[in-house]
Amino acid sequence: MEQEMCEITVIHEDTVKEVKEKMPDDGLIYDMAEFFKVFADSTRMKIIYALIENELCVCDIANIVQTTQSAISHQLRILKQSKLVKYRKEGKVVYYSLDDEHISQIVKKGREHIEEL
Repeated sequence: MEQEMCEITVIHEDTVKEVKEKMPDDGLIYDMAEFFKVFADSTRMKIIYALIENELCVCDIANIVQTTQSAISHQLRILKQSKLVKYRKEGKVVYYSLDDEHISQIVKKGREHIEEL
């Protein structure tokens, strides 16, 4: 595969300056990269898709995703730390849901992009 390269070396200083001024700082870029890493696991994506549909307990999620409750609990811990899911207790049962509507929108936009390819 041939890589496209500039045939001459020239810096468009005004354009470069304009883009650099609009770039987020490195800390925010790092945080965004970490945020998107969470989506890079198929089990976590299945959990997120399930939670788009409804609030669920660990047992329900394990049944839907077809894995162990222990594996689901581990993934939910990661999703909670990343502020993608939240939980509430009702008696002895803990119910999980998406932290906010943004998570659903991100997943839906990602799916739209993939389905366009």
